[in-house]
Amino acid sequence: MIIRVVSAVSLVLVLIAVLYLPAAHPPQRFLSQLRIEHELNADFWGGEYALRILARMLDLHEERQQASPLPRTFTETPTPGQVDVAVAAQMAQMTSRLTGNPYFRSLDALLALTTYRYSVFAQWLPYLLVFVLAAVFDGAMWRLVKGKEFLQHSPEMYALYASMAIMVACGTVVAFVIPVTLHPVFLVTVPIWIGIFAGLALANFHIRG
Repeated sequence: MIIRVVSAVSLVLVLIAVLYLPAAHPPQRFLSQLRIEHELNADFWGGEYALRILARMLDLHEERQQASPLPRTFTETPTPGQVDVAVAAQMAQMTSRLTGNPYFRSLDALLALTTYRYSVFAQWLPYLLVFVLAAVFDGAMWRLVKGKEFLQHSPEMYALYASMAIMVACGTVVAFVIPVTLHPVFLVTVPIWIGIFAGLALANFHIRG
């Protein structure tokens, strides 16, 4: 029950943050933050590392634009087999009003910042997954040893550690979108904490019956 409540509250807070921030900040705020963090990554990790992150971010941004349900433009001259000219003009005006809205411009800038931070996170993820798997395996072995020694598993500690892992994961999603400067090491440590809490939760997991 506790885990369900924590999951629901965390997801609601993430949704509120994603919808509220574009209304509270102009697009320049998110783009300026992106430039600041790119310079920090270049200084801390090196220029080559920062360029790999930027290249990954640009690839993901291009894929997101191609997958967008909103067409980029309706201004091309329609051929006889296409939509009527008047309908195309109305659609062009509607799209222009929609994408030209300050809220949607801020949302697009926020997504660019989020994509960059995700690229930082993904750069180290393959290496950190080894630690996560090791932590989960250690938790499973610890649980097995406790069972062999007839030590009691704690549902309360399981709920606590599982809730903390969920909060760290949801807090990371919020960190992807907030326009404050994140230290280059911050996103790298996230899988480590999730692995630690997941391993501790598994060590205290108890199946009734």
